[in-house]
Amino acid sequence: MAKYIITGDIHGTLDIEKVVRFFEKQGDEYTEDDYLIICGDVGVCGFNPDIEKETRQILRELPVTVLFIDGNHEHHERLNDYPVDEWMGGKVHFIEPEIIHLMRGQVYDIDGTRFFTFGGAYSVDRYARTEGVDWFPEEIPSREEYEEGLDNLEKCGYRVDYIITHTAPFEVAAALGYGEASLDEVALRRYLQQIADEAEYNLWFFGHFHEDEVIEDVFIAMYDEIVVAN
Repeated sequence: MAKYIITGDIHGTLDIEKVVRFFEKQGDEYTEDDYLIICGDVGVCGFNPDIEKETRQILRELPVTVLFIDGNHEHHERLNDYPVDEWMGGKVHFIEPEIIHLMRGQVYDIDGTRFFTFGGAYSVDRYARTEGVDWFPEEIPSREEYEEGLDNLEKCGYRVDYIITHTAPFEVAAALGYGEASLDEVALRRYLQQIADEAEYNLWFFGHFHEDEVIEDVFIAMYDEIVVAN
């Protein structure tokens, strides 16, 4: 049975060392039939070609298949230029054969384990960035993506095993001490809160906030820590 290794933002090579160290310690424990899942801000479609190349090389050399959702700090135009394929019941972008972008609002059945994914978030540092260069409006989900997410959850009876997002539901973000960063971010967090209230799931993993915390034993903020789920 597949194992799922879940972690937070890696920001290209900036925070990828935690992943490298984890797998170095594991020896032959994991194979390509297991999955590393990154909760956004990955950088395989990044802002610097050299860093992007190195990031992909490091991920390519891992013993597992790499899955990721998008964060806010991605080159969204290039990411969305990849053809949309179907994999494990949901839409994906194959960045490379074993580096796969899990798209927003999708439900995947991976070796009998069901995941719902929803990337994106608001960049609080966008004032220091340049639109179309290192900041993209597509960091915020579209109405179509919001609707597709609810439609896909309805198809599976709002029951999944794990939810993977970049930002957090409204009440979870508030419990972590984060206020209303922008109207766009509030809308996204409230959308996720609706799902948190209506869906059934075992655990909810998210990144974005650069801290490791557990809220109500269910919502797991990921950054430096790595969690193995079966």
